[in-house]
Amino acid sequence: MVQLTISAAAKLPLFARGFPIQVDVKPGATVADVKASIAAKFPEFYSERQKVTVKGERKALDDETKVLEVLEDKEKELQVKDLGPQLGWRTVFIIEYLGPILIHPLFYHLPQLFYGQDVQHSQLQTFVYAFVMLHFTKRELETIFVHRFSHGTMPASYVFRNSAHYWILSGLFLALDIYRPVYSATSPSIRGTIRENETFLWAMTGLWAFAEVSNFHTHLTLRSLRPAGSRVRNIPYGYGFNLVSCPNYFFETLGWFFVSVMTGSISVWLFVAVSLGIMTNWALQKHKNYRNEFGKEYPRNRKAIIPFII
Repeated sequence: MVQLTISAAAKLPLFARGFPIQVDVKPGATVADVKASIAAKFPEFYSERQKVTVKGERKALDDETKVLEVLEDKEKELQVKDLGPQLGWRTVFIIEYLGPILIHPLFYHLPQLFYGQDVQHSQLQTFVYAFVMLHFTKRELETIFVHRFSHGTMPASYVFRNSAHYWILSGLFLALDIYRPVYSATSPSIRGTIRENETFLWAMTGLWAFAEVSNFHTHLTLRSLRPAGSRVRNIPYGYGFNLVSCPNYFFETLGWFFVSVMTGSISVWLFVAVSLGIMTNWALQKHKNYRNEFGKEYPRNRKAIIPFII
């Protein structure tokens, strides 16, 4: 057994006072083992709340890291920082996607509350309502039954920041705009235009459905690459992945792009623009990680998110 000293990197909650402490670990012990030892001494300071670093450094050590391999000598300390109350990523995503599911029915079925008048819904409004409800119900079901997460939790306070994108942009703003009288069946902006043409509406529905099914297919591919309960990463191949590292983001954007073309709504275009910016940033980082991890094995002709462009 090897004795390690663990000190506090910052002020800790009352239930975790008493640092520095000494813990005994086996030569092959991992950071996860160290966290478990800390949690054994301070039960409320559970592993997910802990950020463990080498003393004097800021980068968190991965749970799989073997402790003695990162310590230059036995006198060097580890430090622990409290990350605060945590929520599971699955719970976070469920909360995020719930916003539009709750908000859109209110605007669609109770227009008098928001517009001061009844709205005779156009086919366009009905189609978009169906798209939104199907899309976010799909996202909820994927979160529960399909997705596997490489990180178990995130700070609970982040849920408000993360949810704002969906609850405000694709929830409140989109619903407030698209179900208003200007898009109704009796509006001059709709009557006699392509937006009440059934051929156009069904064509856009087909394109939207193609994007949704393609997005779902890529999520299934990603799930198949990671065994349950692991953080294993493999190179994805197949539909979509031959062109970009993150086809799930590409098809997600494509689906909302078709809704934007279908409606001409500024709110939908805004949501697409913001979403594309966020997902492009994620895709570039994942693309970089793939290349760093797999080196020459990773296909060099792939882009990050948009085929042949980005």
